[in-house]
Amino acid sequence: MAEVEKSKLENQKDLGNEEVTPSTLKTIYREIIHDKWAMVSLFVALFIILFSIIGSFFINQDKLLTVDIFNAWLKPGQAGHILGTENSGYDILGFLIVGARNSILMGIALAILIESIGIFVGFISAYYGGIVDLIIMRIVDFFMIIPQTMAVITIVSIWKNYTPVNLVLLMAAMSWMSTTRLMRSLALSQRDRDYVLASKTSGTGNFKIIFREILPNISTFIITDFTLTLASMIGFEVTLSYLGFGLPDKVPSIGTLIGYAGDTNYMLTYPWGWLPALITLVILTVSINFFGQALRRAADARQRTA
Repeated sequence: MAEVEKSKLENQKDLGNEEVTPSTLKTIYREIIHDKWAMVSLFVALFIILFSIIGSFFINQDKLLTVDIFNAWLKPGQAGHILGTENSGYDILGFLIVGARNSILMGIALAILIESIGIFVGFISAYYGGIVDLIIMRIVDFFMIIPQTMAVITIVSIWKNYTPVNLVLLMAAMSWMSTTRLMRSLALSQRDRDYVLASKTSGTGNFKIIFREILPNISTFIITDFTLTLASMIGFEVTLSYLGFGLPDKVPSIGTLIGYAGDTNYMLTYPWGWLPALITLVILTVSINFFGQALRRAADARQRTA
């Protein structure tokens, strides 16, 4: 009888997952597809991302970063430079494409790392509760009181010869806490659901319950948070590069070009040096954020009707 009951519970659990997850995704898809501004934002963001990544393959980066002071600050259109050149004679269009690619890839890598840490730590904290939850949350609280930007700047200032990978790991180490709190709250909302209790009763392992059953049921919220985190991390990297503490020298970033706006002389005399980068950044981050907010509204609407 015990084996029969176990089989019934597992079948109910599987049927529940098959019914809930696809309908959730379909509902959110229908919400998004009818939001024209969300679709426009998605198209614009994808265009910028794909254009910068694909376009960078056609640019010789060694040639791009060759200093040519005799061609410094050429106006747009002069000597074949569509957007002109900057202080070192770098072609601004090429620098912008490669810089956008680097900033975007940094943002994607950071978003993946942050979501992975947040999901693992947040789910473990929520699922086990008790002393485990207490210890993890106090660690999260400790890291949250550390000023994120100042901590990265301080470490970068004393860390000589760091690489983009080192910078990604450092930024992720200072940015995972909010996502962890969100994932914990989402996991808490699922922990006492019938399908979780049924799985526990049937003897399913804890990690299987966490990552094969709870995780798929909140996947839409994870996708939404990933989208918003991506925009936030692109902005974080650009801010660090603008301040001179971002990507290493000879590694282009959008923030490097925007940094020319920090000098009043450059800002007013050579607007083509920083304005295209600023416009690109604003359009990209606003588009990603707008689409992410549309995803959140759609996910919230689905949750209210569930």
